[in-house]
Amino acid sequence: MKRHFLAAMVPLAIASAIVIPSYSQSAAALERPVAAPAAKRFANEGNGLKTAVFAGGCFWGVEAVFSHVKGVKSAVSGYHGGNAATATYEKTNTGVTGHAEAVRVVYDPKIVRYDQLLQIFFSVTADPTLRNRQGPDRGSQYRAALVPLSAEQRKVAAAYLKQMQASGKWSSPIVTEIEAYKKFYKAETYHQDFMVKNPRHGYIVRWDKPKVAALKAMYPSHYRSTFIRN
Repeated sequence: MKRHFLAAMVPLAIASAIVIPSYSQSAAALERPVAAPAAKRFANEGNGLKTAVFAGGCFWGVEAVFSHVKGVKSAVSGYHGGNAATATYEKTNTGVTGHAEAVRVVYDPKIVRYDQLLQIFFSVTADPTLRNRQGPDRGSQYRAALVPLSAEQRKVAAAYLKQMQASGKWSSPIVTEIEAYKKFYKAETYHQDFMVKNPRHGYIVRWDKPKVAALKAMYPSHYRSTFIRN
């Protein structure tokens, strides 16, 4: 994320005019939304707010999408895995710390179930066929991964990945994996609510606003126009 992070440090008047480097047509094509199948196995998580962690490339876009989903109470950008000593942007950006850029999502399962969050995630946010990369970002810190925080979430996630593989929606094998929860470290303040605070940032305009637009178009009943801030 070095390139667009550096862009974030310049004034918005300049950042809005930044042209993202010309990536290959194949990279751009991989960002097209896919109508992921509705889960056959529904999540049954009972009452009360629940928490799950999703890794899907740069956490700006993952946070932005979930912040617009009805029933989501908070979406916090951070680093999953690794250890506390290396849980910083500067260190995780090396790709050797074991962390993944991730988002901790707190949601009300009576409004949006975990399986529905999975469908949204793989439809508009993360390409499950890519290993250690998403969009223009490369490195293990940009891997797509599901991090369940309960036995029910783990069962639902495993069933859904199998269903996705059998669905024929993707021409390449599904490589997204389920990771055991280790530790979630909240990212630096400037990464939180990044899209709503930097709507004209070049990376946001090119890569993340289309994801939110796809959420609105594909899942209107789940879409919330307001961005839930942390």
